[in-house]
Amino acid sequence: MPKELLEGNLAIAEAAIRSGLEAYFGYPITPQTELLEWMSKRMPELGRAFLQAESELGAINMVYGTACTGARAMTSSSSPGISLMMEGLSYIAGTEVPMVLVDIQRGGPGLGNIAPAQADYNQIVHGGGHGDYHPIVLAPSSVQEAIDLTVLAFDLAEKYRTIAIILAEGCIGQMMEPAELPEMRPPRRQQRDFVPPDWAVTGSDGRERRILTSIYLNPNIQEGVDIRLMKRWQKILANEVRYKEYYLDDAELVVVGFGTAGRIALSAVRAARAEGIRVGLFRPISVSPFPQKELAELSKRVENILVVEMNAGQMLDDVRLAAQGRSRIEFFARFGGVVPMPEEILSEIKRMISEPFDNQLDARQSWLRRLELLRASEG
Repeated sequence: MPKELLEGNLAIAEAAIRSGLEAYFGYPITPQTELLEWMSKRMPELGRAFLQAESELGAINMVYGTACTGARAMTSSSSPGISLMMEGLSYIAGTEVPMVLVDIQRGGPGLGNIAPAQADYNQIVHGGGHGDYHPIVLAPSSVQEAIDLTVLAFDLAEKYRTIAIILAEGCIGQMMEPAELPEMRPPRRQQRDFVPPDWAVTGSDGRERRILTSIYLNPNIQEGVDIRLMKRWQKILANEVRYKEYYLDDAELVVVGFGTAGRIALSAVRAARAEGIRVGLFRPISVSPFPQKELAELSKRVENILVVEMNAGQMLDDVRLAAQGRSRIEFFARFGGVVPMPEEILSEIKRMISEPFDNQLDARQSWLRRLELLRASEG
C-alpha cells in the first residue's frame, strides 16, 4: 500500500483496527485523545465495540472482561491515566488473558504537563501493578514503527496470553510522518475457520465449565500460577528481544536510547560521525524483554556507554546491570517534558571522548551538575 501522511495517534488506532481489534474502551487524556476519537468514529462504522468509559478504572476493567472471551481488546491512555489502570493490569496478568495497552507518555510526576517524556518506563517495564509478572513492552521511534509494533503487539499478546504495551512519547502520538498502514484483517470471529481459544469463556455449550480468575487463596496454587508465568516469560526472553544497531562495527563509544530519545540520539551520532568520531547507537525496541545479553556483549568490546533518556535515568539501571561494570557508563537527559536536542547529545559525546572518567561521581550526580549549567546557559 502507498504511504500516507499520518498522525501517530491515528496511525496506531487504525493499525489496531486493521489488526482485527474487536473492542476498544478508553477515557480521554492528552496527548493520546486523538487515538480515542478515531476509535469512536471507526469502530462503530465497522460494527465493532467502542465505549468511552467513566474513568480509566472502568476502561481497563471493561478490557479485562472482554479479553476473557478471547476477543481482541485494547485501551490507551497517558501517564496519570496509566497509573490508575495498574490494579486492573495486574488482574489481567494474573488471569493470563491477552490484551494491548497504548501509553502515550507526558511530563510528570503528578498531573504534570502534556509535553513528551519517558517517565513511565519504571512503572510499565518493571511490572506495573502488584505481583510477579512481566508485560511485553515495545518502544517505537517513528510513526511507521508505531504502526508495525501495534500489529505485532496483538500477535504477541495472543501467542503468550499476556499484556503487550506500546510505550511511546507525546511527540510520537502528535507528529505526522509518511507511513504505510497494513492490510485490513477482519476480526477473527468473523472468519470462517474461527475457533475460540480453549481457555476463553464463551458461554455454556455442553463442554466442561471454564473459570478465569486471578485469585488463588491457596498459596501453593498461587505459587504454581506464578511459576507458569515465569516459565512463559523465559520463552519470551529467548524469542522476543528486539533492538536496532547503528555504526557499531568500529565504535569506541556507544549511545543507548529508546523511543524518541533514541531517534534524537541517532542524529547526534551521525553528526559525530561526520566529524570523524567513532560512535554508534544501540536502540532497544523491546524494553521488556530488555536486550540485556546483547548489551552485555557490547560492553565487553566498548569502553564508553552514554545512556540518553527523557527521564531522570530509569533505563540507566538496566544498562548498568547488563554491563556489569565492564564499561564506563554516563548519562544525559532532559525530562519533565523538555526534549533533548541533538547538539546537546553531541556535546556529551565529545566530552566523554576528551575527558577522563571520574569514577568518584555517580552518573546521575554528574549529569545533574552539567544539566544545571546547561539550564543556566539557556537563561
